[in-house]
Amino acid sequence: MSQDHPLLLGDHASRWLGIKVDRVGEGHAQIRMTLREEMLNGFGMAHGGMIFAFADTCFALACNSPSGSDGTITVAAGADINFISSAREGQTLVAKGTVRAQAGRSGVYDIQVTADDALVAEFRGRSRTIPKPRQKPALSHQSPAHDAAVPTQSSSPSAQHPKEARL
Repeated sequence: MSQDHPLLLGDHASRWLGIKVDRVGEGHAQIRMTLREEMLNGFGMAHGGMIFAFADTCFALACNSPSGSDGTITVAAGADINFISSAREGQTLVAKGTVRAQAGRSGVYDIQVTADDALVAEFRGRSRTIPKPRQKPALSHQSPAHDAAVPTQSSSPSAQHPKEARL
């Protein structure tokens, strides 16, 4: 997979999908992937989840600066997709993403997914820019007994039957 964006360095899902970056810049991106057998649903068409994940990657690339960050990242606050037509094994999907509106820490992005120049899906993502999370410390190699929570006695019904408490 092309590594034309720092976001892709640790993106194992996009690597598995076989995504290639055509173009990426501030507020826009274009990517492609070829549909494989394991990306198909029971009808032999591209699984909607695969198309969504593909469009979501384009959205992420369009939202985040290819030059790196200033201590922030931009993530999805929400997204929806409309499936227009199907795609089949061997076809190459192309996603083109563009910023539609940006105000403060919020944005709206449109992504069009096509196969052989036919519209497959329209994806709209809503973004939010947040502080970059700190890296998690490495896991310690302590014994499981040391890390295990110590059960406590409680007279509360929810403590005795946690499934019932959630109903």
